[in-house]
Amino acid sequence: MTAPPSAVQPPEAPSWHLPGPLVLRMMAVAVCAVLLAGVGAAWHVSQVSSQEAVRRVVAQQTDEVEVIARLLASKIEQSQKVLRTVAAGIAPRMLEPANAPEALPYQSLPALGFFDAVQIAGSDGELRLNLRGGHAVPPASLEPAERDVLRRTLADGKPQVSELIAGGTGDARIAFTMPLHREDGAVLGALAGALKLQSQGLLPPSMALPERDESRLVVFSRDGTILAHSDPTRVLGNVRDEAGLSDVYARWLQQAQPLVGRGATQVLPEHIVSMAGMPLPQWMVARVSHSRALLAPLAGAQRDAWWVLAGAIGAGVLALLGLLGWMAQPLAHLRLAAQQLLRHDTKAPRLWPQAGGEVGDVVQVLERLARQGSHHAALQTTLGGQFQAILDHASVGIVITRHGMLEVVGRQTCLMLGYTPKELQGKPARTIYASAEDYARTGARVQAEFAVHGAFDGDVCFMRKDGSPVWARVQGRGVRADAMDGGTVWILEDITAVRQAQQQQTWEASHDALTQLYNRTAFDQRLGALLAERSTRVRDDGAPAQAGALAEGVVLFMDLDHFTVVNDLAGHDAGDDALRHVARLLESQVRQMGWAARVGGDQFAVVLPGCALARGQAVAEQLRQAVQAWAPSYQGSSFTLSMSIGLVALDASMPDVAAVLYAADMACYDAKRAGRNRVETGRAREMPASGRMALGSA
Repeated sequence: MTAPPSAVQPPEAPSWHLPGPLVLRMMAVAVCAVLLAGVGAAWHVSQVSSQEAVRRVVAQQTDEVEVIARLLASKIEQSQKVLRTVAAGIAPRMLEPANAPEALPYQSLPALGFFDAVQIAGSDGELRLNLRGGHAVPPASLEPAERDVLRRTLADGKPQVSELIAGGTGDARIAFTMPLHREDGAVLGALAGALKLQSQGLLPPSMALPERDESRLVVFSRDGTILAHSDPTRVLGNVRDEAGLSDVYARWLQQAQPLVGRGATQVLPEHIVSMAGMPLPQWMVARVSHSRALLAPLAGAQRDAWWVLAGAIGAGVLALLGLLGWMAQPLAHLRLAAQQLLRHDTKAPRLWPQAGGEVGDVVQVLERLARQGSHHAALQTTLGGQFQAILDHASVGIVITRHGMLEVVGRQTCLMLGYTPKELQGKPARTIYASAEDYARTGARVQAEFAVHGAFDGDVCFMRKDGSPVWARVQGRGVRADAMDGGTVWILEDITAVRQAQQQQTWEASHDALTQLYNRTAFDQRLGALLAERSTRVRDDGAPAQAGALAEGVVLFMDLDHFTVVNDLAGHDAGDDALRHVARLLESQVRQMGWAARVGGDQFAVVLPGCALARGQAVAEQLRQAVQAWAPSYQGSSFTLSMSIGLVALDASMPDVAAVLYAADMACYDAKRAGRNRVETGRAREMPASGRMALGSA
């Protein structure tokens, strides 16, 4: 015997496989996502840090200008207090015209040396004293601006702060005035004290601080004259020449905003400008900073951080690629096994990965989706069968149309028209009309009804297969209320016999020509017959009728609220259309349990025989809500109608038609008085010998 040949061992599969194209694309997407996320996060941090730095600069500058504005305001208040002290030492005799300036004892005035110049004027506007540098000078040397502020003080009787009194940089000054009053309050004269612009009591040169390349402090008046500046050469210049500040100042002037002490900051592309005002002297303090220079240290730190981040992202991407390659090995094995299976390799099934993870999850998900698909198919079959059962057994005709085509046709519709379902399914709707003119005329009518009411409810004449006409009451609504292209559902009810009855003279005598409801005469007759039947039944039973006996029905009397608005604004044709629609609505709601009638211009009545009071109240409320929810549109205007309803129960307290109608009418009248658009339940009332009669009749 020879030894059997040894079995050939298949080569071992390598432990690492290159992922397939899908996984490689996913890895590329992951790397791109990491790069985008890292760059996006770094950019966001950079933006946030820049915004935070700007926010801190804004807060710091705003606080700074507010503090400086308050400091200057306190200096001005101190100057006014000193001036008030000087004013307190001036006696009325010092203001008499006979006293020459050199004769006034001004040396005795307190705190006089605080001011660089002092003037005292009498009530006639003439100077009594003019001191400059502690020495009396002629009145003619007084500047016009100083004389003007003294006159305004005499005229207004209030302290004043002058505008800048021009001169050289060293001679520019501000004048403060104080009115002098007699004991009776009359203005006796005016006192003025002037301080040089750059004096210690006002704007000393040290206040502006040394000039910095990235920032400058500016104090200026309302007219833009610079009063203090980090660069002394800019004093008495104009802020319109200041970079950054000129634009903010121009916008402030354009908006005509009042000066307030609260600081405000505006961030411009190249500058950060903070301003705070001093209301009394009408000055403003501004800090103007170059944003790039302020944020230069931050920009350098951000550049260094970008390089560090780039290195970190690169290392992270390499680590991510290795991790994703290792995690994708089950899918790589799955791909290799599938390729072996396609080559009809019988050993291929041994290479299917024995692992869970996404491979096992995908298999489970696919199995679950297959089961769900089978369930949905069975459910669709069930729903289709139920829908077909409705089409086959409904007592009314059902049709669904879309884009002028008959998509679904019920069995009752086919019987009504004399066709088989296959003869109508998928055919144009024009097929069931006598002519193209009838089809176009009905289409225009349908479009008009949908435009006004959002639905269609009317009588339409169709043509049977044998050419004979058939009348149907047609009700149509969109499958989707928000889009007519979703199709329209139509309900058809054969009323050919009713239409034939309408041709008879007796029908016209008992029905309203406009609404096709019973008229007032027929309403009285039918209600009288109902009451007579009840009386006969009670008499045959042998039991006397009692007022508290159980009601055998209800009567509703309805009056449209503000109906004349439709007639007045849209015309009587629109009013007639609204009455027809309300009549259709009432008839469709109550025809299974009672009947409706039109008893007046915009008045309707409904009788519900055998209806309990609670049920009648529910039906009345349902009718009220249906009318209120209807919003017709005529001549481009929308209207909202409502209905006041009076309800009475047909019990023993209502012996005849007159009593019922009077009680129902008075209940409706109560609903009108209570605010309209409501339901009121009435009771039996004695009819007056004269006055308001039932149903608004004379």
